[in-house]
Amino acid sequence: MNSNCAAKSDPPLRTQSALLLAAGAVAAFHLAYTVSACSFMVVVFLACLFTLSRVATSRRAFYFGLGIGLAIYGPQLSFFWNVFGPAAVALWAVLAFWIGLFVLLTRACRARLGPFWAAVLAPFLWTGLEYFRSELYYLRFSWLNIGYAFSDSPQLLALAGMGVYGIGFELMGAVGLVSLLPRRPALATATALLVALGFATNWPARNTPTSANAPSVRVAAMQMEFPAALEVPLKLDQLQRAHPAAELLVLSEYTFDGALPARVTDWCRRHTRHLIAGGKDDVDDEQFFNTAFVAGPDGSIVFKQAKAVPIQFFKDGLPAREQKVWRSPWGALGLATCYDLSYTRVMDRLVELGAEGLIVPTMDVADWGAHEHRLHARIGPMRAAEYGLPVFRVASSGISQLIDRRGRVLANAPFPGENAILGGKMKLGRVGFLPPDRTLAEQCAWFAALVLFCLACSPLTDLPWRVIRFPRHFVLSSPTQNPSNTIL
Repeated sequence: MNSNCAAKSDPPLRTQSALLLAAGAVAAFHLAYTVSACSFMVVVFLACLFTLSRVATSRRAFYFGLGIGLAIYGPQLSFFWNVFGPAAVALWAVLAFWIGLFVLLTRACRARLGPFWAAVLAPFLWTGLEYFRSELYYLRFSWLNIGYAFSDSPQLLALAGMGVYGIGFELMGAVGLVSLLPRRPALATATALLVALGFATNWPARNTPTSANAPSVRVAAMQMEFPAALEVPLKLDQLQRAHPAAELLVLSEYTFDGALPARVTDWCRRHTRHLIAGGKDDVDDEQFFNTAFVAGPDGSIVFKQAKAVPIQFFKDGLPAREQKVWRSPWGALGLATCYDLSYTRVMDRLVELGAEGLIVPTMDVADWGAHEHRLHARIGPMRAAEYGLPVFRVASSGISQLIDRRGRVLANAPFPGENAILGGKMKLGRVGFLPPDRTLAEQCAWFAALVLFCLACSPLTDLPWRVIRFPRHFVLSSPTQNPSNTIL
């Protein structure tokens, strides 16, 4: 397609239209993440980003995307300022970069290949960039992905069938397909699909009963933020009185500043209870593993699992050398610590090892604020629904959750909720499964990298940076080339 044809079929956006689209993208994203019933509005965010790829230049495409990213990540991740101070601005910009890169690459595909291929390639580019941003580099951070917007939906199980990255792929694919229709049919189709998605995501879920004979374990937990070791046995007494039938007690990450103290393991022996609690497994005077310890009813440590992904910029220990599942008396349980739950590459390994349930000691400091705790609480339901596994997530200051394999929260404890208690029954007996987006997302990441490399090397693309600099007199040799279309 030559440039004249492209211009007639796909005219560049005016600045006023681009600004309105940018504002619409920001508003739709915040609405989706603020009001649970409006989670479907995240598709409007994707549609605005895709349409912004029609701006006149690649530089403008990138900066529009970057600005949108800052406008969504800054407010949603405002707690970064409490944690990192002014350095939070740089972290917001890193996350916003990926939004800018998507608009830039989609605009380059549109300019080079035409609107049809831009629509076809958009879901692959989006999924590849989202997966890379979330899983594949040092500053990986998966919160605020498209899929997590639906974590509170009563239809989460149906939505999560494709996986958290598959949700974004499907929605961006729908946006691309609608964009290929003529203007009036496209508007009607988009409206109908948006209304249908709104109804579908808010339709009450059926209460499907589980087999009464399915293996299960009664669990209970208490929220405590940096308790004194001396008071923990007393708190365990309170927990046992509240849930006398509980077989497995769970405390949060960093409950102890070392291994489980003798007074705590003695408590387990006296009361013949299993206990999972977070602490430090020291390597030497400087290094340690952030570890979930399992104390058995005889007081011995029967299992331990280190945190696979320590938090960046924190003294959070060394990465785990390996991952295993605990072959408990009730079934195979996968243990992960806090941030690990945010990474599919970490949790997938536990599922592959045959986990029948996931237990996740977590520490979210109360000073980080209520919104941070609400965002973190979106991860557990999605993991449960996409794996088909129950999840028991126990946080130091909320929001702790007992989640069934359909992604429904059966019990929770609030923020800040010091000494709040929750408990219930985890239904086991069935191993989890990996959703199909895992292979797709990884391949999309490679594809996005290939597209970026090819476009950066191409003399036919006006990217704001270039890997290979071609002479200014370079022209595309063509026997029918119009001088007015020469690309310098």
